[in-house]
Amino acid sequence: MSMEKVKAMRREILEGPIEKTLLKLAWPIVVNNLIQVLYNITDTFWLGKLGREALSAPGVAWPIIGTLMALGMGFTMAGFSIVGQYIGAGDFKKANRSAGALFSLVLFFSTLSALISILILPLALDFMNVTPSIRPYAYRYAIVIFAGVPVSFLFMVFNALMRATGDTKTPVKISALTVFLNIILDPIFIFIFKLGVLGAALATVLSNAVGTIIGVKILMSGKAGLKITLEDLKPDWKFYSKIVRVGLPSSIGQSANSFGFVVLTRIIMGFGDVTYAAYVITTRLVNFITSISRGISMAMGTMVAQNVGAEKYERAKVIAERTMVVNFAIAGFAVLVIGVFRVPIFKVFLDDPEVIAESKIVLEYFLISVPFFNGIFVVVTGVFSSAGHTVKSMVMSMLRLWGFRIPLSYAFGYIPAITFLGIRIPMAELFNFTSRGVFFGMGLSNFLAAIIGLAWFLKGSWMRRIID
Repeated sequence: MSMEKVKAMRREILEGPIEKTLLKLAWPIVVNNLIQVLYNITDTFWLGKLGREALSAPGVAWPIIGTLMALGMGFTMAGFSIVGQYIGAGDFKKANRSAGALFSLVLFFSTLSALISILILPLALDFMNVTPSIRPYAYRYAIVIFAGVPVSFLFMVFNALMRATGDTKTPVKISALTVFLNIILDPIFIFIFKLGVLGAALATVLSNAVGTIIGVKILMSGKAGLKITLEDLKPDWKFYSKIVRVGLPSSIGQSANSFGFVVLTRIIMGFGDVTYAAYVITTRLVNFITSISRGISMAMGTMVAQNVGAEKYERAKVIAERTMVVNFAIAGFAVLVIGVFRVPIFKVFLDDPEVIAESKIVLEYFLISVPFFNGIFVVVTGVFSSAGHTVKSMVMSMLRLWGFRIPLSYAFGYIPAITFLGIRIPMAELFNFTSRGVFFGMGLSNFLAAIIGLAWFLKGSWMRRIID
């Protein structure tokens, strides 16, 4: 996208029709997100051919990986917010400098994260209480993915910078190429080279590396509206300080959120391989739904960042409210479809009668809450992050997982009875110490977090910009 196109897109974002502009920005991001979900679905599909244990390996590894990715994602979101607001304010020189500094910071941070993560992996698997049958698969998968963390981080930065300019089409083209490579490489590495889960991880890392190389070349060529030079990549301690100040709360929140899923894995593992396999497949389906909602929310984020940068706060609020309605409707329809076609959908991944029976529990007690998560919670935290108010998004993320999901899942799944406001709630009688209690707690956390998030959004304390 040329500079002229960036300026034209800026005018449309600040002054054009909201729904039309949102759709224009959103559809490439939605496609891009769906393509990214195909990475996981492809791995799940092929690994399911090797059995329940191999299928569960990525599900065990990704909460650990997500904890590290979340650290970088917080800084990336801070950079996205700053670059987007500079573009909204019309200061393109500072936007370019900020983009370059973000790139160099994330490169250093991601390399350090990769080294640390490899060292702590055995301890993380011990903490999650991973069953002996799954552990060797999860370990091999995670080691390779950890080694590829730097390229994953840089590809994430490239996508964020493109969104900040209003260019949502270029990332989807590159992501389509990487997924196409992954789809080809997965069966070759898994079955022909007989590498199993190791092959699935290698396919993912190599595909990501190709996308990262292309993205870096685009940013340094100036064809992206932004142009990063070698001078821009030099350390900028003033900018780093701002990135850390703005991004650290988001990083802490998202990392705590991801680590929460490590704890949640331990809780679910207590009910055995069947329950965990059903959970892994369900999360793949939820990720598919969420990828659509997050795509629309990310497009909204571009519009919110630039409108906040231009101090058009009421327009930013209206954009967010309309996004909530759209996301809730889409997620509700998707959950309905999964409910109707649950059995054939699960059989695509794993034709296991026990797992399919368990999936009914996951649907009834957890999946029905997803529209509230996607329609309200995702949008609210996206507004807070895009406006640069990352402490708010951090608080919301930590509240949903640590304040609600983990305590409620554990309480309803393992505790015989609790007393709340003087009322005794007989957990054992309600759920009989089965996985129903865990999934009920997970679903309830989505409802509660959505209600609190909506109230905070309506208060309007996020309606101020963070740039000079």
